Amino acid sequence: MQNTASLPVDQFSDLLRRLPPDLDLDELARQTKAIERPRKLDNGTTLLRLALARGPGGLSLSATAAWATLLGLPSMSDPGVKYRLDKAVAFLNAVMTSQLAAKSAGASVRWAGRILRACDGTCISKRGSKGTDWRVHAVYDLGRGGFSHLDLTDAHGAEAVDRGAPVAGEVRIGDRNYGTAASLQRFRQQSANQADFIVRVRWRGFSLSLADGSGFDLIDHLGTLPNDMTPHEVMVQAKVGPLDPSLPLRLIIQRKSPEAAEATRKKLISEASRKQKTLDPRSLVAAEFMIVGTSLPAEGYPAEEVLAVYRLRWQIELAFKRLKSLLHIDKLPTFTEDASRSWLYAHLIMALLCDDLSQEFLESSP
Repeated sequence: MQNTASLPVDQFSDLLRRLPPDLDLDELARQTKAIERPRKLDNGTTLLRLALARGPGGLSLSATAAWATLLGLPSMSDPGVKYRLDKAVAFLNAVMTSQLAAKSAGASVRWAGRILRACDGTCISKRGSKGTDWRVHAVYDLGRGGFSHLDLTDAHGAEAVDRGAPVAGEVRIGDRNYGTAASLQRFRQQSANQADFIVRVRWRGFSLSLADGSGFDLIDHLGTLPNDMTPHEVMVQAKVGPLDPSLPLRLIIQRKSPEAAEATRKKLISEASRKQKTLDPRSLVAAEFMIVGTSLPAEGYPAEEVLAVYRLRWQIELAFKRLKSLLHIDKLPTFTEDASRSWLYAHLIMALLCDDLSQEFLESSP
């Protein structure tokens, strides 16, 4: 496959036409101070092209400089290219934000009038690092088949279900990392209770009580459930903060197959051994169950359908795999903050362009 850096001029023009029509790259470059004193590089279009060549194009700084000269773009040294791209961080972020703002919500997938979106994050490490250096947070529109929100943070940026503003009618789906009372409460408040959530629940992820205020022990409750595969429900309240109202939570609990439960238990035991920690026996009890929490009412949203919708979140995991296997966003070659942000934003811009291109494939005849 031909990479971005080798695209001839006419194909790059086609790429530019996929950007929002009201996006003025030259003006944006000046507003974000990516270009302050025009010398060799004096326009936002060329700056974006350099960033795409250096980022998803896969070129080194020296190769980017040589490629630009061969293509008739402004001639720059390796440090000159780095300087320009380091200054372009806010510019590239603004381009990505403009792309996201131009996207409309996808069609309803499961329930009429509801927009299904999954949220997740992926970790990126620089060369030689054994931990997380950067984290890409995303919301993926299941009806449209593309990202509706992207956010880049360092390793300290926590995952939260309210990253990315909700829209009326949305149902946001998240795994265990998104099951925190405070972020779920913010998500509901931001949408004026017009958006709902479905999240996987850890057995000790919430401080729970019943509607009358009496305590609720989830592990004890699991022990009372019959030995069948039928989903069971219970309405509880999750404590948010000392001065905040409680979060109403509808728990849907389904027993796993014996094989799946055993696989989860083995994984827990292995992780505890690797980390040299004592495994809480209650974790082995919870390992037998699939537990989700939702703000959706029981009327119109049966437990079986809520569980089926939760399982659709694998699509955002595939989207991240494409970012890594096709765009190689996990092959971070930079070390400084500005260089890394510039390189990563260029990849996210290209990912959104790929989303648009894939829609054309889906709409065309086989």
